[in-house]
Amino acid sequence: MSVALASPAQTEGPDYGSEVEAAINRLSEHLQAEYGLAPRAVALLLLQGDAEILDKVRRLDPAGAENVATIVHQIQSTSPEPLSYTVALSRQAAAAGILASCVTYPARQRRDFGELLGRLAIHPLTGYPLMLAVLYFGLYKFVGQFGAGTLVGLLEKDLFGTVINPWLVRLVDAYVPWPALQALLVGEYGIITLALTYAIALILPIVGTFFLVFSLIEDSGYLPRLALLVDRACKAIGLNGRAVIPLVLGFGCDTMATVVTRVLETKRERVIATLLMALAIPCSAQLGVVLGLLSFNPAALAIWGGVVGATFALVGFLAAHALPGEKPSFYMELPPLRWPQPRNVLLKTYARMEWYFLEVLPVFVVASVLIWVGQLTGVFDLLVGALQPLMRLLGLPQQAAVVFLFGFFRRDYGAAGLYELAQNGALNGAQLVVAAVTLTLFLPCIAQFSVMAKERGLKTALAIAAFIFPFSFAVGFAVKVALAALGVSL
Repeated sequence: MSVALASPAQTEGPDYGSEVEAAINRLSEHLQAEYGLAPRAVALLLLQGDAEILDKVRRLDPAGAENVATIVHQIQSTSPEPLSYTVALSRQAAAAGILASCVTYPARQRRDFGELLGRLAIHPLTGYPLMLAVLYFGLYKFVGQFGAGTLVGLLEKDLFGTVINPWLVRLVDAYVPWPALQALLVGEYGIITLALTYAIALILPIVGTFFLVFSLIEDSGYLPRLALLVDRACKAIGLNGRAVIPLVLGFGCDTMATVVTRVLETKRERVIATLLMALAIPCSAQLGVVLGLLSFNPAALAIWGGVVGATFALVGFLAAHALPGEKPSFYMELPPLRWPQPRNVLLKTYARMEWYFLEVLPVFVVASVLIWVGQLTGVFDLLVGALQPLMRLLGLPQQAAVVFLFGFFRRDYGAAGLYELAQNGALNGAQLVVAAVTLTLFLPCIAQFSVMAKERGLKTALAIAAFIFPFSFAVGFAVKVALAALGVSL
């Protein structure tokens, strides 16, 4: 692109036509007061129907205000188009003429690969396959199989299971003489043997791999294109494409994503997004554990994904029709698609891992302490006993009640409990699918519920929880009945 200076002749003002120019001159004669603008500018505002300027004319030029109103009405009634539209077109034409006189553009160059890929990412025919590829390699292969499979196996079994935990158990048994304190530290639900093992050996590899994938997607500029791609689908559930930001972030942590729903423009959209995240968006740890458990059984994984996806779509569709409000609009700036910068990706991943250690790890410890207190007082056993009839309804072993109770403390806590239950051979294929579906749709954890109450109000948070609790077990029961009726063996 080259730039040349415009001559005075090239910078003349817009041509509004003889009738409008005559009206401007007539109006200017009646504008005697000081408006802070040239009389021509005030006249143009009057012709465009600016009510504030007309009120100011009535105050400052009362003698000529009636003539001004008459002139404006006459020209507006004879114009085939609204004068504001005519003025805007004239100004646009004048600006285009100035631009053409001083700017020249070179011949169109070939699009580079990033621009071509960016266009493919937003076209429905190519965008959805590209999105599926990102999900397959990013979530399924990297987070599900590598994070929840390989890394968890190395840390949970080889490191903590055979080295760290046995050594710490012997150490506590040798130097801590009180059985109650031993139970708190290295008991079945102890801080070391449960909280730290779950948080570091089970959950950390999963959230770490997810945060790395999410940082790559975020830094590449693909996320806004994904929002544009799914905008039409989001309209069916009362949202717009911008909702993809908190929804995708929910796969990392629904608590943090609930805060990010502030980017949505209306209260209706924020309520729908909060409901869907609390119901059918598993956090990274929960998602990674489920993928890790079901990745070796494609049929089971397909059933879990299909049920959760159908539930997400159905509840979103019903909520969009039940909640009053206008259909959401969508606009978003598309940054250039680029190769992710390693420094940016590492810094973002590090910041999110730091958040995990500072915010989430202490919750695991607190949860172990609460369970320990609950065991000492008998409250824990009462809560587990209250959940056991629901476990029988789902065809699950009674030990699964502990998993769901864990899930209320933290979703990833419950996911880790499900992993432990499956590794011990307590669940067959069908039971694992039923448990995975129900736990995914189960109540939001305490942290997420607290943020929901803060962001949406306590009544809305309680209403969402009151809907989710029976609904999740109803869906789990329906899956159990359907698998039995169809004779599906997993």
